[in-house]
Amino acid sequence: MNGTEIRPPAWLRPAHGVAALLGLAFCVSGLAADWALPELMHLLAQQRSGKASFVERKYMSMLDKPLESSGELSFDAPDRLEKRTLKPRPEVMLLDGDKLTVTLPEKKPLKLRLQDHPELAAVVESIRGTLSGDQATLERNYGVTLSGVPSKWQLTLTPVQKAVAQVVRQVQIAGAEANLKTITFEQADGDRVEMVIAKVAVP
Repeated sequence: MNGTEIRPPAWLRPAHGVAALLGLAFCVSGLAADWALPELMHLLAQQRSGKASFVERKYMSMLDKPLESSGELSFDAPDRLEKRTLKPRPEVMLLDGDKLTVTLPEKKPLKLRLQDHPELAAVVESIRGTLSGDQATLERNYGVTLSGVPSKWQLTLTPVQKAVAQVVRQVQIAGAEANLKTITFEQADGDRVEMVIAKVAVP
């Protein structure tokens, strides 16, 4: 393409909000008496699909105030994620297996394969590992720490791969039972992305 480099879209680069696709689990009953990482993973794994609304804020050192966007999220286990941004401009990003498709109004869709972007793939697998309750996938790419209690817990992911750690310092996911409430990406350059998630009731 005339030597032009095709880069992953901003939302899926670690510096700009991969966090967008993590907030999609819903409440179930029957918490284990011994609250630990396996119990949380089991709880999340019960959710085979879900929908949520989001508000995302990107805090960047070069800006006086955060960039804000909002829209809808959806998840279908085990590996289909969609982020539909409604404001400030329409944008649809669909991750289905190894394929990522980004669609903007009046533009040709951009298609990427995760296997061509190993660092991006590691971040995406951490997202899908959380949504699917897949502890093995998380621990393959991240040091995983769970703190708190079922009604107010926090999952902290620290990259174990050097290439990923050079971009993402830490990911923090906070929730209550099987509801994900907030996701924060702390970047190696000091910038961060915060997302607030609200469950959408499904009729």
